[in-house]
This record gives sequence, structure tokens and C-alpha cells, in this order.
Amino acid sequence: MRDDFGNRLSRRALNRRDFLWLLSLSTVSLALPGCGVDPVTGKKQLVLMSEEQEITLDQQQSPHQFSMDYGACQDKELNAYISGVGMAVAATSHRPDMPYSFRGVNAAYVNAYAFPGGSIAVTRGILAELQNEAELAALLGHEVGHVNARHTAERMTKGTLLQVALAGGSAYLGSGEYASYTPYLETIGGLGASALLASYSRDDEREADRLAVQYMVAAGHNPDGMEGLMNVLVAKSKHTPNALELMFATHPMSRERLDNARELTARHYAEQRQRNVRRQRYMDNTASVRRLKPVLLKLQDGAGSMAAKKFSEAEIAFAAALAQAPDDYAALLMMAKCKMALKKNAEARRYARQAQNVYPGEAQAVQVSGISALADQKFSVAYEEFDRYDTLLPGNGQITFLKGISLDGMGKKEMAARHYQTYLQAVSQGEAADHARRRLTTWGYIK
Repeated sequence: MRDDFGNRLSRRALNRRDFLWLLSLSTVSLALPGCGVDPVTGKKQLVLMSEEQEITLDQQQSPHQFSMDYGACQDKELNAYISGVGMAVAATSHRPDMPYSFRGVNAAYVNAYAFPGGSIAVTRGILAELQNEAELAALLGHEVGHVNARHTAERMTKGTLLQVALAGGSAYLGSGEYASYTPYLETIGGLGASALLASYSRDDEREADRLAVQYMVAAGHNPDGMEGLMNVLVAKSKHTPNALELMFATHPMSRERLDNARELTARHYAEQRQRNVRRQRYMDNTASVRRLKPVLLKLQDGAGSMAAKKFSEAEIAFAAALAQAPDDYAALLMMAKCKMALKKNAEARRYARQAQNVYPGEAQAVQVSGISALADQKFSVAYEEFDRYDTLLPGNGQITFLKGISLDGMGKKEMAARHYQTYLQAVSQGEAADHARRRLTTWGYIK
């Protein structure tokens, strides 16, 4: 007989944030605390990660976050433009030899983020709001600043040491700022999963802002781009606050940051403020995104309705977006998730498969299709989709577990057991781990 957890599988999916955080802890907790050198200040810095570990973690995990944000924008010229601006800024930084990469991602919400090895993304939502290249350079420079100051490594070090102080990883799910997290995240979530994005402190943000202006000016940009960026964020937060929810959670915003930008440019970069902000160049290169701004606003509205569990309202918003952009990958998948929330799983699969046709190499549509099949107890169909996901984007522990569930539902006990065992090697706690352990105990694999 399926246990209570199994009966809930039609509604819930594994939270990758929990999995990846615990995975990161298992990676670094074997190391003894040590001091590195801050590349920016030259001072000693308490970190548990070497530069090689930062790059490895980035390479392993950033592709999963980009997929959660509906993949890199398919407009190659747009990505080439973003990369060109970003690489020029990074070349002036304190760590110019890091393997930087820059891209736009299809998510509609407003954000930009960096992984510790230099993989940086900006969403379509924020690209549609910026007004010139100087603001883009400020945005990318800010993320480069986080990489250079090793803020993610510092955040992870402090988090790891906190877990040790609380007697190990078992304290994680019930402690401090993480108390509101549950081991499962409803599949219907509207925003990106943000699995391994650092939540920076205000001191981190101040330092990244300062470094951004330094780097962008050295790359030939007008420093007023930082003030312009701050004004864009403040204005957007007044009109569509839900679209910036994740950005402000990971990048604390305050009036002080805007005031600091004004003071910094006036005091140290007055001469460079005469430079062209390159508005027309930005407009030309981002035309494909800006044309879709009405669509992105509808997707933001729909995501807000999803978060409020107003699924019928979300359905209307997503339908309006698709009426204007019927082949938009993010819109198709957001509608698929909405259909699942409304228990219309067959319709959800139809939208997910349409999304697969639009963007064949991107994995999230395959995952959503598989979960919708699982919700209808179509276990063999679900397994095929999860297996295809593994081919497109290997390394997602969630998929290992869901393949185990699918095999379990098909009655393939030995294969299911192998998947449960593999999952437990990576994750030992949480509801999914408990379920896997119970099944293995029932079958006699664990005594």
C-alpha cells in the first residue's frame, strides 16, 4: 500500500533548494575552516572553498538554475551583446581570469544573479526595464563584483559554520531564516527555483555596487548607469512589487543604495559622467525583448496570482500572454504549471510538449511533462520523460528520486530501490529521503 507521502505525489515535487544546499554542505563540511585572501581588499577572508571549488560548484549547478529560469534566451544576437558588455566589464575586475559567462534567461521576473565561478544571468524581465547600456553595465558589474569579492563563498562558509554550531545538517530545516522552507515545493510555483542563489547582506550589496561603478568606468561606461539602474528598480517595485520579490530577497534594496550611487559618481567620477550612456545601442540590441514587454508583464501578473493561489486568475493572465506570443517557451510552461494547479493534467502535458517543440534542447519542459504524467499515475510515461530529462540535463537529484517513484508505481521494485539508494547517498534527510528509506526498509534492503 502506498503511504501518505506517495498519495501526495500528484501535487508536489522535490525542492531543489533543499537538495542543493545539503549537497553543498556535504561538499565543504569535510574541509577545515581556513583563511583565504579577499581578491579585492587583500585582507584575510574566512572561507571553506578554494577558487577551484567555486568554479566546480558553478559548473555543476548553474545549468540547473538557468533551466529553472526557462533556459537561455534563444536570441543568439541578444546573448552575444550581453556577453560582450559583461566580458568587457569583467576584464577590468580584480579576478579577470575567472571563466566568466553571461546570458539572458527567459524568466519574466526582474532579476540578475551570479554563481561563484562567474556564470552570470539576467532575466528578460529586467532587460525589458533597462533604458541604456550604462545601466546594463552597472547590473552586470554588480554581479561581477559579487564574484570578485567571493560573497557566495563567504555566505556558504558562514552557513556551514552555523550548521556545525547547531550540531550538523539535521538542524537545517528547522532553524533560523530557513524555518519557513519545507522539504517539498509545489510544482505550480511561478518564479524560478533559485536553488543556489546567495542571499547577500547589505554590506555585500554596498561593496558590489562600489565595485560595479569602478569596473564599468574602467570599461568605458558612464557611471550614471548605476543611479539609473537603482531608479529603475525603485520605480518597478512601486508598480509591480511581486516581479522583484526574488531580487530583493537575494539583493537587499534600500534608499541608501541609491543615495550612495549618486554620491560615489559625483565625488569620484564626475568627469566620466559626460560619456554617452549608449541608449540607442541598447535599444537596438534588446529590441526582441522590449517588443515582448506586454507579454512579460502578463506573465508577471500570472506569477503573482499563482503565488496567491488564485489559479483561475493566473490562467487568464497566461492565456493573454500566449495570445500575443503563442510560441513563448516560458509562457507555455507557466501555463502548464497553472493547468496542473487546476488539476487539468492532460492540458498541462499538452502545453509542456508544445514548449518542448519550441525549445527542444531545454530540459524544464520535459520535467513538467513528466510530473504531470506522474500526477495522473501514468508511471511509464513519467519515467520516459524523467529519463529524457537526465539526458538533456544530468545531475538533478530530484529526477533520480522521481524516477524511483515512477519505477515503484510500475512495480519494478529492484530498479526503484537502486534509484532510492542513489538518492539517499546524496540526501539523508527530508520527506523524500524518509519515503525512500521506508520503501527500502519494507522491501528488506535496509534493516
